[in-house]
Amino acid sequence: MIRPAELRPFPTLEFELNLWNAGYTQIAGIDEAGRGAWAGPVAAAAVILPANPSILHTLDRVRDSKLMTPLARETWAPRIKESAMNWGVGFTSADEIDKLGILPATKLAATRALKTMLPDYLLTDYLVFREIDLPQTALVKGDQRSLSIAAASVLAKTARDGLMRVLDREYPGYGFFQHKGYGTSRHQDAIQKLGRCKIHRKSFSIP
Repeated sequence: MIRPAELRPFPTLEFELNLWNAGYTQIAGIDEAGRGAWAGPVAAAAVILPANPSILHTLDRVRDSKLMTPLARETWAPRIKESAMNWGVGFTSADEIDKLGILPATKLAATRALKTMLPDYLLTDYLVFREIDLPQTALVKGDQRSLSIAAASVLAKTARDGLMRVLDREYPGYGFFQHKGYGTSRHQDAIQKLGRCKIHRKSFSIP
């Protein structure tokens, strides 16, 4: 168990450095966004950073996306993409979430994010991908401890937020632009007034 006092303000390359020294050069950090939302897809991102400690300075303000402001996330997302050796984002729809369950759907999104990559090791935020035949380490609070995972969290969050802004135009009245499908009082009021729309997760209990 990781205690809050043990977490540093920004993620480090501690895990990446150990793996680089062990001969791994294509280490993919994986994280997701949208697991707890009432509506919209779940997004997952994978990021392979260059095996160079200087990347810590290049991406020195990147941290767990939940600890960054929306402006900071949108500012750093393109910098992550420019600096990474490779990156990818995958989605699973609300229908797929209802059919598979949120955990398998999250893993499917991550598999899609990895589709164009050839990683030799995975660093994940808590999740274990037994269906992926690669060595991996699942870290508790990984998005606060590993720069690769933190970078993936930013790409997953910004990609999903961007899609929810598009879906706001397709399904007006729910406020997706503001709350991105999460459970807020405004979202709850909209559902009571309009009912659920196509991108709501039917398998999720909404008060």
